[in-house]
Amino acid sequence: MSTSRIPEREIAERPAGYGGPNLSPVGLELVPHAFAEGVYALMASIPPKDNNGVVAGRDAALVIDAGITAEISAKIQAHVAALTDRPLRYLVNTTYHGDHTFGNAAFPGDVVVVSSRANRENMADLAYEKQTRSANMYGDAALLDEVTTWRRPDLVFDSYAEIDLGGRTVQLHHFGPGNGPGDTVVYVPDTRTAWTGNFLAHAGTAHMLLQGGPEPYVASLRRMREALPELETIVSGHGPMGDGRAALEALIGYLERLHDEVLASVEAGRSLEETYAACTDPWAEALDPGLAAALARYPVPQEQARQGMLALCRDLHRLNVLATYRLYEAGQ
Repeated sequence: MSTSRIPEREIAERPAGYGGPNLSPVGLELVPHAFAEGVYALMASIPPKDNNGVVAGRDAALVIDAGITAEISAKIQAHVAALTDRPLRYLVNTTYHGDHTFGNAAFPGDVVVVSSRANRENMADLAYEKQTRSANMYGDAALLDEVTTWRRPDLVFDSYAEIDLGGRTVQLHHFGPGNGPGDTVVYVPDTRTAWTGNFLAHAGTAHMLLQGGPEPYVASLRRMREALPELETIVSGHGPMGDGRAALEALIGYLERLHDEVLASVEAGRSLEETYAACTDPWAEALDPGLAAALARYPVPQEQARQGMLALCRDLHRLNVLATYRLYEAGQ
């Protein structure tokens, strides 16, 4: 059974009772975390809202992801000005999703927006993208009314590119399909840190299968594991930063089991509801202890953060079972 075809649009169906991640920027602050002079994560104060990054060299600075509104973009640019005196020259989009890219238009025109070719190709229907993301705005969808222009990347690459900031090189990788067709990983070799967008999150976090299947995703993760043997820390698009190697192994294992269990269920003629019950749910009882400990670093009520992440992981797991079931049910 082949699962390599990538649908043009992400799956629109959701499991009964699905909530999904809260993408509203209301109340969001970005907290700098230094890996080295000139290399910073901008961590969302409220999980799982969007994280960002700033990387500066001798000659220029680069930002990772643009935020969902112009207000968030302005906050990102204010952090750049406070953290470095190097001119902002580049903005990298890790995915095409609007919470990472709607803010592109709020950056100066001379800032070069860079991403994978597949991401740019998926930035073609602003109305549809706003409609899709509004489902996760939790009452704040009206904020997206101000998004009237979807600025697409100025510069694209297929699988690998480098940006020289002067004494510091930033690597851009597209390892293949994952959460979406064009996931872009931003790697800073001298700090062994990668910004992974929606492609890879802290070990124990549920990911989202939106435009592909488990097998292509696993192949992409294996390419990342091989290409970045010295990777230490990942800053994902959402949630806490974590150990990159542990995150890779955890997600590969989860997707392999998801493939095996859903395929067996489809071949046995089970219904979707029967397949939900037949599949292993790592979040059925409790949150992964390592992820729970990482959430303790956020300035929010701890029980609220843990229960919110646990509910989200359960939602995403059911979405993954649904997406995989529909893919295999169709013989793809």
